[in-house]
Amino acid sequence: MVRAGLSTERLVRAGAELADEVGFEQVTVSALARRFDVKVASLYSHLKSSQDLKTRIALLALEELADRAAEALAGRAGKDALTAFADVYRDYARAHPGRYAATRHPLDAEAAAASAGGRHSRMTRAILRGYDLTEPDETHAVRLLGSVFHGYVSLELAGGFSHSAPDSQESWTRIMDALDALLRNWPTP
Repeated sequence: MVRAGLSTERLVRAGAELADEVGFEQVTVSALARRFDVKVASLYSHLKSSQDLKTRIALLALEELADRAAEALAGRAGKDALTAFADVYRDYARAHPGRYAATRHPLDAEAAAASAGGRHSRMTRAILRGYDLTEPDETHAVRLLGSVFHGYVSLELAGGFSHSAPDSQESWTRIMDALDALLRNWPTP
């Protein structure tokens, strides 16, 4: 019998909250069952496995992040759009570290195709249209931006910039300036 009030959506949202509290890697169906004070078996009518739960959390996180990015980009272009987009990633990672980690969870081809990952790519490419890049440079720039955003946020979350001056925000602002300058003056081969 399915426990009243439990649904796949509620379980995934609770799993996302759990990820933010204890870390994405610690999220399991067993941990979720403990959170609801139910037997693990009672969750299997909603979730196939811990892997299924993690995939669903990843899809939720990608969707949330894409929604926030789309809202932040509305009406912006150039450096303003670049900075707004980057700030969304950084702010989301700070507010939801477990969910942010979930956005890096490997997805199979079917789940990836159904995910908001494509929206992220399209938004990044829309920003880059303001810099007049053509292929393959546009793809190189997409990869550069993703690497810089993720690398900086990951190091910052791990405390990597907390022991020295200048403060992390000042570096972030300068990095956005540097990325804008690089994109406006993209090197030719």
